[in-house]
Order: sequence, then structure tokens, then C-alpha cells
Amino acid sequence: MKKYLIVVTAFFVFGLGGPAGASEAGSSEAGKVKSTECAACHGVDGNSMNPEWPKLAGQHPNYLAKQLANFKDGERQNATMAPMVEKLTPEDMADLAAYFGTQNTKIGMADETKVELGEMVYRGGNTSTGVPACAGCHGPTGMGNPEAKFPRLSGQHAKYVAVQLYEFRKGGRANDAGKMMRNVALHMTDDEIDAVAQYIQGLK
Repeated sequence: MKKYLIVVTAFFVFGLGGPAGASEAGSSEAGKVKSTECAACHGVDGNSMNPEWPKLAGQHPNYLAKQLANFKDGERQNATMAPMVEKLTPEDMADLAAYFGTQNTKIGMADETKVELGEMVYRGGNTSTGVPACAGCHGPTGMGNPEAKFPRLSGQHAKYVAVQLYEFRKGGRANDAGKMMRNVALHMTDDEIDAVAQYIQGLK
């Protein structure tokens, strides 16, 4: 138990000290106008239809702005996003983040066969393998922590969540402050990743 508390506490400290990114408050009205190209993949209201593409609706603006900045500076690699952010200014990023942050997330349905394990890991982690509870940083209902730039997870596509966890585990995604997500995913099994992702998809 002590080890678990130390790990979670460290995650909060590292999260609060993460990169600033483009986090100034933007204009949701301006963001709506600028979001035309984003809508092709992420949906007009930020609720993407393709489970491989993340839902942006309801996400914390400072987290979204940071991700856009990371795509542009190469800290986060994605062949599709790289050309999309190439010409975006910090103001554009803030505006887009503000717009999508005001939209309502559409919660999905979880695979009932995986919910039990998913909830167990999300809420309690796996102390025997050093996996902390997801709820420790992302909250019991998956709403995240905007000040620490911990994203909202509630309702996110299971496929997208699972892909990101696999990428963190193998180091393909490395824009997490203090390596906190890489350290978490490193100790997760395939079954735990898939179950947590399903649980998150239906979390509200």
C-alpha cells in the first residue's frame, strides 16, 4: 500500500511540472470557425465516428493545446496530425482547444465481458505488479485533472485508448511528463489494457 501511494503521489508531482505547451485561454467562437478541417476526422462536435481517432469533445483545453503543440514540435509523432498542425499558431491551438472543450462528449458502450477487470484496474490498479489505479490521476469518473494536464478519459473510444496505452508501453509515444504513462503501461498486461480501455469507453 505504501509503495502504491508513493507512486501515485510522484505522478501528481511530475504531472504538475509538465511542459506548458500552448495553454493560454482561447476563443471557442474562433475555434469553431477554424475547426472545419478537424471535423473530417474528429467530427463537427468533436465526437469522432472512427474509434481509431480520439473524441475531442469535452476534453480539457490546456491538454488539447499541449497535444497540438507536441504534434507540431515533433515531441508526439503522428503522420496524419503532423501536416494538419504545421501552420497552426499558438493562438489557433488555443482557439481549437477552447471550442472542442465546450462540446459534449458522447459516452459509448463498454464490452460487458471486460468491465469487471477494467473497473478493478481503473479503480484499484494492480498492486502485485506495480500498476497504480487510473482513478488516482484521472478521477473516479474519468474527468481528469486540467491543472495537471491529466486528460479526461470518460467516454473515449476503447480502441483509441488501447492503442495509446500500447504505444506508451513500447515507448512509441513519449510526451508524458515524467514518463508517468510509460511507467504505468510498462507493467500492464494486454488483457488489462484492453479491459481498462473498454471500461473507460462506458465511463461517465
